[in-house]
Amino acid sequence: MRIASIVVKDGPALGVRTPQGMVNATALDPTVGDCLRALLGRGPAALAALGRRVAEAPSLPVLADTEFRYRPLVPEPGKFLCLGLNYVAHAAEATYEPPRHPVVFSRVSSGLLAHGEPMVVPTCSSQLDYEAELAVVVGRPGRHIPRERALEWVAGYTLFNDGSIRDYQKRTHQWTVGKNFDGTGPLGPELVTPDELPAGARGLRIQLRVGGEVLQDASTSDMIFDVATVLADLSQAMTLQPGDVIAMGTPSGVGAARTPPRFLREGDVCEVSVEGVGLLRNPVIQATSAQAEPPSPATRAGARVAE
Repeated sequence: MRIASIVVKDGPALGVRTPQGMVNATALDPTVGDCLRALLGRGPAALAALGRRVAEAPSLPVLADTEFRYRPLVPEPGKFLCLGLNYVAHAAEATYEPPRHPVVFSRVSSGLLAHGEPMVVPTCSSQLDYEAELAVVVGRPGRHIPRERALEWVAGYTLFNDGSIRDYQKRTHQWTVGKNFDGTGPLGPELVTPDELPAGARGLRIQLRVGGEVLQDASTSDMIFDVATVLADLSQAMTLQPGDVIAMGTPSGVGAARTPPRFLREGDVCEVSVEGVGLLRNPVIQATSAQAEPPSPATRAGARVAE
C-alpha cells in the first residue's frame, strides 16, 4: 500500500495510491482522519484496515492531479533522526573514517517540504547541497528493540532529500544548524509499506538527479548500518514512536565533494529516487531579502486546494 499526506479542496486528508490513481481515503472513511502520525498511533491494525477498505470498495473516485497536492509525508514527526556517513564511499569523500557506530543528528519539522514544493537557497549562503536518502517511518512504540525483530517496527519507507547548507554545517563540530534551514528538507511523496519491498529495503537502487544528470547512484545494500541495526541501536537510548522518521544517510556524489563544488541554484530541479519506493521531485528557488519565510508544516496542513 502507498499512503500520502495530501491537501484537497476541503483541507488536509490522507490519500492511498491505487493502480487507477490517488484516492481520498479520508473521504472514503472519515475515521481514518487526515494525519498519518495519528493513524499509525492507532496500531498496525488500523493501517491494515485502511488497506482492506480501499481494496474492497467496489468503485473508488480517483483524484485528478489538479485536485490535490502533497504535504510532507509526516508534517510534524515526534522525532526526525538522520544518519551521517552511512555509506563507505560518502564517508571517504567527506574525509572521515567509516564510523564504528551510527552517527546520528536531528532535523526539525520547520525545514520539511512536500514533493513539488521548492527547496530554498537562503540569502546568507550559496551552498545548498543535495543528499538522496531512504527514510524509514516507525509504525509502533518500541524501546530496547531486538535487532532480529526490528523490522516489525517499520510502518513503511519513503524518500528524503537532506538539503544541507554546507558552510553553516561546517562552522562547528555540530551539524544541526546547517542541516535545519527552512525550505531544505523534502520528505515523501508516499509511504510504501514493507510488503511491497525487500526486507529492510535492501538491494534497491538509489539515485539523485539534477536537471536529469545523475549525480548520486548507489544501492541501499551499500549502507554501513542497515535498517534493523539502526532501529535496535536507537531504541537503546529512546522510545521510538509511531510517525518517527529515520533518514538512512546518503551515498557518495554530493555537491560539496565535487571539483568544482556543485551546489543547487535557482532553476535546478532535484529528483531523488529509490527503486520501488518512488520519485521525490523539487524545484529550487533563490530566497530574496523581501521574501516571506516558508510556511510552517502546520500552516501547510490547513491550506486548501483552490476550487
